[in-house]
Amino acid sequence: MKHYDVLIIGAGAAGMMCAIEAGHRGRSVLLVDHAKSVGEKIRISGGGRCNFTNLNINREKFLSQNPHFALSALARYTQWDFIQMVADAGIAYHEKTLGQLFCDGKSIQIIEMLHEHMMDAGVDIALETEFLDIQKNDLFEVKLTGGTVSCDSFVVACGGKSIPKMGATGLGYEIAKHFDLGIVETCPGLVPLTFAEQDLAPIAAMSGTSVFASVTHDKISFDEGLLFTHRGLSGPSILQISSYWKAGDPLSIDLAFGQPIIKALQEKRAEYGRIAIHTALAEHLPKILAGFIVSNAGLQGNLADQTDKDLQVLDRAIHKWQIKPVGTEGYRTAEVTLGGVDTDELNAKTMETKSVQGLYFIGEVVDVTGWLGGYNFQWAWSSGWAAGQVV
Repeated sequence: MKHYDVLIIGAGAAGMMCAIEAGHRGRSVLLVDHAKSVGEKIRISGGGRCNFTNLNINREKFLSQNPHFALSALARYTQWDFIQMVADAGIAYHEKTLGQLFCDGKSIQIIEMLHEHMMDAGVDIALETEFLDIQKNDLFEVKLTGGTVSCDSFVVACGGKSIPKMGATGLGYEIAKHFDLGIVETCPGLVPLTFAEQDLAPIAAMSGTSVFASVTHDKISFDEGLLFTHRGLSGPSILQISSYWKAGDPLSIDLAFGQPIIKALQEKRAEYGRIAIHTALAEHLPKILAGFIVSNAGLQGNLADQTDKDLQVLDRAIHKWQIKPVGTEGYRTAEVTLGGVDTDELNAKTMETKSVQGLYFIGEVVDVTGWLGGYNFQWAWSSGWAAGQVV
């Protein structure tokens, strides 16, 4: 039976970072994945340009039952550390918006950078290899499709359930349950929202229409793009709020965030009163959306026909649209998985489980979920680095 100091399940962002750090410390490392190549989620991320981190990393941008858990790893391996790795590799990048950093070129550059570091660190990689079973005695004995391997440290970095077409499974949670670890209930995060049939028809009719909106749930708001789809609502503002939304909760949406439209209509009313109200509104918003809003407000006729009270009703229909989603598109399109291995089971500094010596969980499989915009990649880099210092 071949022996390694460290065996890592999952060749994604967290797993590769952990492998690099452990290998550079002189540890013998085997990185295992059932996929044909490493870093598949990295490859498709950011529209193929990889939103690899964010300039504005802080605790408020991460969801967990223990919001302080992620701070140790994030503070010791920061966004600036990964940015330096990217710069040292000669990879050009840019800030797109809200601190989000993207490669100027293809995301494969990030994968190639990490692969080169793993080769320099002497990491062995076993692809198209399935995990079958694990037993813990003095050492871990891990049964793989290629045979059984023993190791001192076993690291679970196989992510969550999001995007199953990329090979995502619940394996990490199954391993956690095998060792009697607690799991915070999982659900899709950063995911489009869906609606009941009576609400969906007019939304679906606007499929492909986008606006800059502010979406609010309870006291949380996100001011970013919103996209109407044939299934419901998507776009950055919706994906962000989806991580906070619960089934049955309403949303309040400002469909023209930052635009004083009613004031403009009041000023126009005296001189251009003959224009239809929906046509006047269409000068500020997409035509099909303008028609939807006017219908929602129960208005008709020309601009001159509208009293100030009517325009106040229109203002509410624009800036305080109340809508109640009934669900999400699920793991099929979710960018991340909310919930996961309970952080109470883990050492925040090392990512090692408190009950099983040598067992580690890193990345998305843990109950730490970042906002859209590079935060989840930074958690992967940071948690993988933290475990890599000690495995």
